[in-house]
Amino acid sequence: MKVTLSALDTSESSFTPLVVIELAQDVKEETKEWLKNRIIAKKKDGGAQLLFRPLLNKYEQETLENQNLYLVGASKIRMLLGAEAVGLVKECNDNTMRAFTYRTRQNFKGFDDNNDDFLTMAECQFIIKHELENLRAKGEKMIPGYPQAKLYPGKSLLRRLLTSGIVIQVFPLHDSEALKKLEDTWYTRFALKYQPIDSIRGYFGETIALYFGFLEYFTFALIPMAVIGLPYYLFVWEDYDKYVIFASFNLIWSTVILEVWKRGCANMTYRWGTLLMKRKFEEPRPGFHGVLGINSITGKEEPLYPSYKRQLRIYLVSLPFVCLCLYFSLYVMMIYFDMEVWALGLHENSGSEWTSVLLYVPSIIYAIVIEIMNRLYRYAAEFLTSWENHRLESAYQNHLILKVLVFNFLNCFASLFYIAFVLKDMKLLRQSLATLLITSQILNQIMESFLPYWLQRKHGVRVKRKVQALKADIDATLYEQVILEKEMGTYLGTFDDYLELFLQFGYVSLFSCVYPLAAAFAVLNNFTEVNSDALKMCRVFKRPFSEPSANIGVWQLAFETMSVISVVTNCALIGMSPQVNAVFPESKADLILIVVAVEHALLALKFILAFAIPDKPRHIQMKLARLEFESLEALKQQQMKLVTENLKEEPTESGKEKAT
Repeated sequence: MKVTLSALDTSESSFTPLVVIELAQDVKEETKEWLKNRIIAKKKDGGAQLLFRPLLNKYEQETLENQNLYLVGASKIRMLLGAEAVGLVKECNDNTMRAFTYRTRQNFKGFDDNNDDFLTMAECQFIIKHELENLRAKGEKMIPGYPQAKLYPGKSLLRRLLTSGIVIQVFPLHDSEALKKLEDTWYTRFALKYQPIDSIRGYFGETIALYFGFLEYFTFALIPMAVIGLPYYLFVWEDYDKYVIFASFNLIWSTVILEVWKRGCANMTYRWGTLLMKRKFEEPRPGFHGVLGINSITGKEEPLYPSYKRQLRIYLVSLPFVCLCLYFSLYVMMIYFDMEVWALGLHENSGSEWTSVLLYVPSIIYAIVIEIMNRLYRYAAEFLTSWENHRLESAYQNHLILKVLVFNFLNCFASLFYIAFVLKDMKLLRQSLATLLITSQILNQIMESFLPYWLQRKHGVRVKRKVQALKADIDATLYEQVILEKEMGTYLGTFDDYLELFLQFGYVSLFSCVYPLAAAFAVLNNFTEVNSDALKMCRVFKRPFSEPSANIGVWQLAFETMSVISVVTNCALIGMSPQVNAVFPESKADLILIVVAVEHALLALKFILAFAIPDKPRHIQMKLARLEFESLEALKQQQMKLVTENLKEEPTESGKEKAT
């Protein structure tokens, strides 16, 4: 029996709330009523056909503080039809992965009409978000009650409500019981164990699960480097010629781990179904603005913005600003070296113990300044990238990542390159590298997890006291949860988390032959990072909406680029070592040629390894090829069916002509 959306009921008074919509306090009643009607209206009438109710009823609004909060949910059938609409891929009974359809729902593993666990809560919230974002303006020219908030046919209503300040935020609710189970298996019991990646994916979605999977994989991949680097640090500190073996291992290691990660990532995302999800056509991002016109590709009316204006903004404003920031970073670096000279002179004059400790102070101060500059620049980069007015979210993210990576790379590593290749002071390089690495790790742990957690705990205590002080004869559990979560910080994505790992990878790989202990410190940091990031996701920030992902995106390219740069730096450092220079006491040209030749040979080896190791395991390739073959066969059969139907109609028409 075929079930249509028009047959669904949207008047359920009691349902499981999945998503919260917070409106501004002064929103007009006609706007609230219009928004409610559009959310609960049937799909054929342009609605989302979801379940919708206020957090508080009229009696409770008189007793409690009215927060203009509304709950959104959906019936089970609506969720299943929504899963088909967004193209979710699920495992079938024959162990293959296929796009879910409501008509063939019984063919999918784990499906039961009486079972509500077929779709994860993260998938359900993603479906609701998709339906809300696809509420489109039809005949409306403006949002009722707000003539300045203009609409045009096809415009996303939710995006206009957000940019107009009518809707403050939309966020998914935590599931207290499921969250407690996840915490118990994830981070509450500190132990060396694998993370429950599939459970993380079920609760937070694929994007966040991939980050934690990569963090875990990268941490374990660092262990061989740490184990090999420790004896080098302890026993052959000044013998640079022996570091050739260590540096060569590092270069091969950095290539192999990134290629092997691709294979592991393909395994995970195939199992989750996101490797097979079809890419959707990207809508204009919420902040995009321009003059209304007709999109030449879609034929729809939407804002249009000339590309040349965006290019002018990029090259005449953004690029000079980034260059100015890079110059300022180098200026601060030179101040740091002046501080190093001052501390060294003071130590040489006095030679006391406290001045030997003082030698590390400039590096610590510089590390703190680097973190401050990175964070300030991040805000400036976000503002500039938004001002450039990119149409697509992917273009916005790519330009933002490029700006931030260039600045962070120079800001964090410029001083190390200067010490290594200008000052040629290996002792200072080791000291600076160790100080920058350890200080940045400590600061990141404090700023990203522990400080927000402490502030969130204080806020939670205040909310609980406020709710307990109420004399209302109601169950305030849901009310308390929503009020507490709406004040939590918003998780802005995995950008900062990947950036931290990217910089850590740079510290480990760029100067490995000078400070082989860097990998050991990175391993120790990452074991605590797993738990602090888990705490951050579960207790500090609002629950983020799930986002299907097939890989770690542009960060894979960023890590691969860093590994290529590490080949050049390590070869140059080995070529500068006294032991290697002693082999060529008179001819420096020969030394340079040999170093360049070795560097090219290692780069060639990297690219050969990258080519030799397939991105996807053989069994995944076979399954993907099989699915492609089946889809082509199905398309061929559909075309043959149409041809057959057309041929059947032709004799009838010719017969009519003869009869006439």
